[in-house]
Amino acid sequence: MRAVAVAGAMFVGFTAVPAVAAPVADDFYTPPTGYGDTAPGTILRSRPVQTAALSLLPQKVKAWQLLYRTTSRSGVPMATVTTVLRPAGGAPRGLVSYQIAQDSSAAHCAPSHAIQAGNPIDGITGNLEILLADAAAGNGFAVSIPDYEGPGSQFGAARQPGYAVLDGVRAAEQFAELGLPGASTPVGIWGYSGGSLASGWAAELQPTYAPELAVRGAAVGGYVTDLAETAVKINGGAASGLLPSVLPGVIRSDPAFGPLQDKYLTPAGRDLLAHSTTQCVAANVLQYPFRNFDQYFTMPIREVFAQPDIREALATLNLGQRTPTAPLFVYHAVNDELVPIASSDQVVPRYCAAGTSVTYVRDLISVHGSLAATGAPAALGWLTEHLTGKPAPAGCSTNTVASTLLTPEALSQVPAFLIGVINGFLNNPSFPHSA
Repeated sequence: MRAVAVAGAMFVGFTAVPAVAAPVADDFYTPPTGYGDTAPGTILRSRPVQTAALSLLPQKVKAWQLLYRTTSRSGVPMATVTTVLRPAGGAPRGLVSYQIAQDSSAAHCAPSHAIQAGNPIDGITGNLEILLADAAAGNGFAVSIPDYEGPGSQFGAARQPGYAVLDGVRAAEQFAELGLPGASTPVGIWGYSGGSLASGWAAELQPTYAPELAVRGAAVGGYVTDLAETAVKINGGAASGLLPSVLPGVIRSDPAFGPLQDKYLTPAGRDLLAHSTTQCVAANVLQYPFRNFDQYFTMPIREVFAQPDIREALATLNLGQRTPTAPLFVYHAVNDELVPIASSDQVVPRYCAAGTSVTYVRDLISVHGSLAATGAPAALGWLTEHLTGKPAPAGCSTNTVASTLLTPEALSQVPAFLIGVINGFLNNPSFPHSA
């Protein structure tokens, strides 16, 4: 994310605003009585907000938060929040749902809090990824940034993230201030790393859960499709602190993970996870680098995940078991040190065999963190083409390239991407919104 951080540095002259309340202390997040009787996507409450990059750089883009009704993993009514952005200069030419990689099991790390001006910079991922949402807004699209983990901060839950993304789109389409034409709005879905997990669920569930939405494409990078393999890959490495950041949310997401908490974690492991839920992913990664978490379980993590009572629960979290009908753009670093590319290499052919149109780009130079930035122009360019009328390509394509950023197609998108970041941040209407 270094490239987007450099872009944000251009705005250091902005004045910071006072700190905002965490979701757990903010009545806005509490749904009204009887909300469960409303339809998924119903707006329950709204308010204008001030967004910011790195907390200290308030943005001029018009933004609101919407509390809306959605659905839990088990099908029970649930309420969560999306932050919506309206581009300057006329009606938006579509809607992009951008899923920030929260990668945390703590409520105060939710995107709606992390991207508000004045919040602590402990939700660093959201603090930076808001610039990618700015790029979409600066290119003429309304943007929805949902708290897809829900009020329980259930990272990795089956189905729930997809429901939250899709119902956030429904809510945004109903919100008059955005000026969207309802269900006929061209919709794009975009997320990287942890955000790709939620985006993948949305793409897979949309045909049955929200068939009325005009989803024109989904871009997923550093695609997380197998949480167990990702966890094993991370353990003991530089980013091993991701494990205690996300495991509590996984455990909370389904009673089937009860044995993980009660049977396989040691007392020291339970204490460590309890502490990790008090801070965001950056703090956990900094606190536990190169930590081998096998020591906090009764057996090595890989063996724990292979136990029958855990293996079956983990299998329900995996993507690739349903067929998206919208076209996909998948970009992944061949040498990804966090999310094994083998997962994308396995899932993409399944999508293709089932009839999904997939453009798959495998990047040789990048690593996980760098591809979030270098792959963004290509992802937004691809989404822009499909949201503004380009038909989905027939079949699938797989290309292994030196760098996603340096392909001719991506290089042609870089100027529009950078202008979009600046215009989205400044709410500048100068970029043409023509299709």
